[in-house]
Amino acid sequence: MIPVSEPLIGSREIEYVNECLQTGWISSAGRFIEEFESRWAEYCGVKYGVAVANGTVALQVAVECIGLSPGDKVIMPAFTIISCAQAIIRSGGIPLLVDSDPRTWCMDVKQVREKVEAEMKSGDGKLKAIMPVHIYGHPVDMDPILELAEKYDLKIIEDAAEVHGAEYLTGRNTPTPLWKKCGGLGHISVFSFYANKLITTGEGGMVLTNDPVCADKARSLRNLCFRPEQRFLHTDLGYNFRMTNLQAAIGLGQLERLQEIIDKKRWMGKAYTERLRGIQCLQLPVEQSWAKSVYWMYGIVLDESTGFDAVQFALKLKEKGVETRPFFLGMHEQPIFQKMGLFHNEKYPVTERIARQGLYLPSGLTLTEKQLSHVCDTVKNVLDDAR
Repeated sequence: MIPVSEPLIGSREIEYVNECLQTGWISSAGRFIEEFESRWAEYCGVKYGVAVANGTVALQVAVECIGLSPGDKVIMPAFTIISCAQAIIRSGGIPLLVDSDPRTWCMDVKQVREKVEAEMKSGDGKLKAIMPVHIYGHPVDMDPILELAEKYDLKIIEDAAEVHGAEYLTGRNTPTPLWKKCGGLGHISVFSFYANKLITTGEGGMVLTNDPVCADKARSLRNLCFRPEQRFLHTDLGYNFRMTNLQAAIGLGQLERLQEIIDKKRWMGKAYTERLRGIQCLQLPVEQSWAKSVYWMYGIVLDESTGFDAVQFALKLKEKGVETRPFFLGMHEQPIFQKMGLFHNEKYPVTERIARQGLYLPSGLTLTEKQLSHVCDTVKNVLDDAR
């Protein structure tokens, strides 16, 4: 079976982990945590990094850092992982959904503008933030969102969990466009370092910000809101969301060879596209001129004319030794949110279609050219057999 993703651990990660074991610094203190935080923040062009236990809690911390009041609203994509909506709801906020762009699968920025302007006309003053989520390695078109945020004094919570090292061309309609790293575009941003990400710490995440007040709050929230001057005196409720020194050691080792990792991912994306582009019934990932994708996962969307939905197609590929994963299911179709009375009668056609027809192919860093060619041949054979 060719796995959908498999982490690639190098000698430097092993060296750093062994140092943790030999020195006894295996928990939530040690040199690797601060070094990983500072070097990842610097890489993304941001002042402060706060390492946490995983990407889901990074979202929760980020949302709490912007200070939502009960009933405050945050615009976010329907097409994403449940962690995004969950963080807003657990902070007392209300997620407002928009559909996906049919080509990039990221949030439709035209719908974001429409929703922001409608909220401003309502006059209730409840819209506080926008949460762009970069999808499968490709950036959201951020300039229109940043302009809206500046115009209406909204916060940007940037979910960069899937775009380690991806870049976005800011100000492309100005005389001085500038490429910036994803994760360095919002007021506060979050990363995941799960095992299938470009950089992994097994589990793990990070919150990035240029705001020292937000950074201090994030550090406090991840550590039970202990007070520096009196450890067991609490004036706020926090969490144990700490990353361990062992995890950070792995992350730091991975960061030292990130460009090599990005190069492998971009090779993978281009190799898949070269081999699959002639198949008319498949929609393949795009790379817009204003984006440098890292192809975190190589997704395909099946045309309905194939006679397959994503579940049926995945089963056929699995029979032939190729593991896949389905695309996200839209937030408006999640039973738990329907039970909570959210998103009643809302429809997001692009999200609904790609959720049913989309899946991603093996995309891990251990993938070989021979395996990639086998995956492509298998995709073609399954489609040919169905004709």
